[in-house]
Amino acid sequence: MIYHVVPLAEWNAGPDRPYAPASLATDGFVHCSPDEAATLAVVNAYYRGAPRPLVALLLDEDRLTARCVWEAPDPAPPPGVAAGTLFPHVYGPVDREAVQRVLEVRWDDGGRATRLL
Repeated sequence: MIYHVVPLAEWNAGPDRPYAPASLATDGFVHCSPDEAATLAVVNAYYRGAPRPLVALLLDEDRLTARCVWEAPDPAPPPGVAAGTLFPHVYGPVDREAVQRVLEVRWDDGGRATRLL
C-alpha cells in the first residue's frame, strides 16, 4: 500500500473518472509516499497551507493500471524522512478502484499533521 495526499474537495470532484492531480501534467507522475510516517512528513513540509480537510488515499499498487516506480525524491526527502528513502511515483491517473481507504489528516494545535484516521 502507498499513500497520496489530496484535499478532500479535489478527490471528490470527479468520482466517475480516474483521479489525475495537477502533478501528473506538470511532473509526469502522481506523487505518493511509502508509509504513514513519510506521508505525515510530506504533509508538514508541503501541505500545511492546503485546503482542508486534507486526506491521504491508501492505494493498492496491484490495482493500479498505471506504472508505479519507486524513485529517490528530488532534490531530497522532506525533513524527518531518512536519506535513501524511495518514494512511489505513479505514471498515469489513479484508478479509483485502487483506493482502499481514505484517511483524514489530523492536526495538532500548532498546525502540524500528527496522524491519519
